[in-house]
Amino acid sequence: MLKETEGLICEMAAEPVNVNEFQELARLTLPKMYYDFYSGGAEDQHTLKENVEAFSRITFRPRVLVDVSRIDTSTSILSYNISAPIIIAPTAIHQMAHPEGEVATARAAAACNTIMVLSYSSSCTIEEVAASCNAVRFYQLYVYKRRDITRTLVNRAERNGFKAIVLTADTPRLGRREKDIKNKMIVPPLKNLEGLLTAKVVSDAGSNLEAFANETMDASLCWEDIGWLRSITNLPILIKGILTREDAKKAVQAGVAGIIVSNHGARQLDYSPATISALEEVVNAVEGKIPVLMDGGVRRGTDVFKALALGAKAVLVGRPVIYGLAAKGEHGVRQVIEMLKDEFELAMALSGCPSLKHITRNHVRTERDRLHSML
Repeated sequence: MLKETEGLICEMAAEPVNVNEFQELARLTLPKMYYDFYSGGAEDQHTLKENVEAFSRITFRPRVLVDVSRIDTSTSILSYNISAPIIIAPTAIHQMAHPEGEVATARAAAACNTIMVLSYSSSCTIEEVAASCNAVRFYQLYVYKRRDITRTLVNRAERNGFKAIVLTADTPRLGRREKDIKNKMIVPPLKNLEGLLTAKVVSDAGSNLEAFANETMDASLCWEDIGWLRSITNLPILIKGILTREDAKKAVQAGVAGIIVSNHGARQLDYSPATISALEEVVNAVEGKIPVLMDGGVRRGTDVFKALALGAKAVLVGRPVIYGLAAKGEHGVRQVIEMLKDEFELAMALSGCPSLKHITRNHVRTERDRLHSML
């Protein structure tokens, strides 16, 4: 009976009809340590749940009798044209999910005509990913205590055709990820750091990922260092990890090319706000001076629509991409992106929006809107 049940679960999960169903297939495919690493959040995982649930509290105000016989989902990010406002977020160590790792993910990005942000902790090298396809690629950057390592990585990304640097700013120290601690998560070798830095950090306390990060990351990084980063590259810089109007204004003053509203997939400070809840505050603070993107909790095309209605230029998708990769490799990643695109297009049609410029703040109602209407 148990085997029959397991067989039924596998059969149901084999052909997912939405992005959420890829998660169960990934859970059945991956070793527990790896699945927990990808799926887990910080401490009580309150923000992890809230990232998804906050979307459910935003409702639509659709328009009818609008000509939606043709829907255009295309947009551009930093002048790079993409098929829809859905980008692949930086996520770590893809070869734990699939042997082809980030190369498969990059090929899927190219096939879907979107942007891939390559993680600093990629299991494939910058050069391998660059040679794999013609996808538009951004490079995610952490700043190390040894600034020469950071400079080397930035130079390699620029030399290999990456189009922007995405500075992750919310990790002076690694958040407390208790699943990784319990599993004694071991960091595989990070190929981009070969010859530069060793990931072989021994820790008796649990995850050696935490020990490695705390030993190598520069906790002194501050706003003044944006000028240093700009001095070592000609690439535009986006800051990832902004959640408040105060930091949004500082980012504009620092001269960055864009902001990514992010709580690091709820893996850093638990009880931080859901990113969709923080988005509008940041958008209003920026006043249209630079584009604002967001990640965290996007599981439906309707989530993409809601983010754009609240002012995002595009969304980044992380965990669903990993789940698709674990389940079906490059094809699974393509399925995830195409599912979100198809759902987003349908949401546009049913809301009376033939193109992205027609999506407005008046198309959604938030909790704050409902509260104001009762006053």
